[in-house]
Amino acid sequence: MSDKITTNGTNKKEYYQDELINVASNRSYGENCILSKNCNGKKYVIAFNGEIYNKDKIKEIIISKGIHLEGCTDAEIVLSSYILWKEECLNRLKGAFSFIIWCKDNNKLFLARDQLGIKPLFYTCIGKNLIFSTEIKCLFEYTDIKAIIDKDGISQLFGLGPARIEGKCVFKDIFEVEPANYIEFNNFFLKKTKYWKLKSMKHEDDEDTTIMKVRKLLNNSIISQIKTGDKIGSMLSGGLDSSIIASVICDEYKKEGKKLKTFSVDYIDNDKNFKANYFQPDSDNKYIEIMKEKYDFEHKYIKLDSKELIDSLYSAMKARDLPGMADVDSSLLEFLKAMKEDVDIVLSGEFADETFGGYPWFYREECLNSDTFPWSISLDTRQRILNKKYSDINLKEYTDNIYNEFVKKTPIRDEEGEMDKKIKKLMYLNIHWFGATLVDRTDRMSVESSLIVRVPFMDYELLQYIWNIPWKMKTLLNREKGLLRVAYKDTLPEEVCFRKKSPYPKTYNPEYTNNVKEKLLEILNDDTQPILQLIDKEEVLNIINNLDEIFTRPWFGQLMTGTQFMAYLIQINMWLIEYNIEIVD
Repeated sequence: MSDKITTNGTNKKEYYQDELINVASNRSYGENCILSKNCNGKKYVIAFNGEIYNKDKIKEIIISKGIHLEGCTDAEIVLSSYILWKEECLNRLKGAFSFIIWCKDNNKLFLARDQLGIKPLFYTCIGKNLIFSTEIKCLFEYTDIKAIIDKDGISQLFGLGPARIEGKCVFKDIFEVEPANYIEFNNFFLKKTKYWKLKSMKHEDDEDTTIMKVRKLLNNSIISQIKTGDKIGSMLSGGLDSSIIASVICDEYKKEGKKLKTFSVDYIDNDKNFKANYFQPDSDNKYIEIMKEKYDFEHKYIKLDSKELIDSLYSAMKARDLPGMADVDSSLLEFLKAMKEDVDIVLSGEFADETFGGYPWFYREECLNSDTFPWSISLDTRQRILNKKYSDINLKEYTDNIYNEFVKKTPIRDEEGEMDKKIKKLMYLNIHWFGATLVDRTDRMSVESSLIVRVPFMDYELLQYIWNIPWKMKTLLNREKGLLRVAYKDTLPEEVCFRKKSPYPKTYNPEYTNNVKEKLLEILNDDTQPILQLIDKEEVLNIINNLDEIFTRPWFGQLMTGTQFMAYLIQINMWLIEYNIEIVD
């Protein structure tokens, strides 16, 4: 075991075994999130990131057990819980969190992450040191840690990207504590343990009871997340998920005579350039106005322009420490920055589609039977753009192996019907892959903007209940997310409740596409740019000149089409330069 525990390298602060150095607030761990505690002659130190939503309940139990609390910060509640229950504390905590606890008495480090992986925690081992941080960039401030990618990292970038393998970070030898896992590090030995997982069992409730329980669980999750913090707002797209959250908060606020602030994002000239398609059938404004009329929100429209999206590609990449979802990330970053002017906390409808079956690939036969990740089916395009020197990298074989190994982990009962088995496998993939990519996006942009984003659909008790509901019941009325619609049809306006799913809005301004194309061409025509080591320049040029013909399917998800593909390559190049990445065979 090292004689020191290095946390966030941003300020290069260290904790020694014999003393705790006070640390000023920084990006990874705030000043109220790092503390030490002595209990029964033992000394403990915690570095905590996140929020605990049931801390009042935990506090009562801790005090009743005779443990003294100096205050009531989330960090002290978690540390006291660990002192009292050790690793079993994780089964009592509800929230979004990652933390590290060092016990001086037994010289052990304990690292843990919340059940659904809302908050990140990265680590690597250098000699006798275990180095950890909530941000990858901070690890590189430790002089012995190098930014390296090998063929596995390249395969993740081009075969899976912007998704990545759970527990791995594209960078060689840098890892992430997986969701619902804890790690014990003692005497140079690292042991990983999964403390929570979904369980498959027969769903016994009838339709009415199921509807009632779903509504109760979701309402409780929403309400628990607005108890702390005065300046709370809600995203409002006029879609089902954000409208449910906003309506529940509004009803709670009415009891206190408060008015809810809501926010929506759009793009300059989108009213002129919007093109309806299968994934995005209509724009949001009509439905936002319907919600405003019923609930009297204090609503703010935030409009972004093309220049902001391009300028923020770099900031969004730095926030993730990886190439991400291009302008899908940068637009969220600018959206959050704008909301920060009015509120400190916002609630988002993230993760509803993963749990209730909202995505198109739950319903399209080619996706259900694709035997691969349905949000990135076009592997031939991904393969073609790889530099020919990587001819030994077979992206289809790589992704097939990862897909097949992961899908085997899906908890399924033998008695379930074939359709329910197929849907559960797809739902499991969505939770751990597509949903994880979106949640990482939200958390990273949240940290970068200094605005807390809470995701009430990411409640592990809610997810466990939904997991076992038969597909026929989830799709009541033969609609995507039919169960959720029926659960709130008596409170939401009918037009909103039964609106066809529409994803997070993106820009349709041709100016943005032209600017991205121009920026990528500049990179391709400069032989010194590092991305040329990874891509086939002529093939990428061919794609650029034939975007509409080649990108009949998105590069990733619903929103990353040809324009976002080009921006993704721009982010890869920025990333290679910013982190001075060494590419090894």
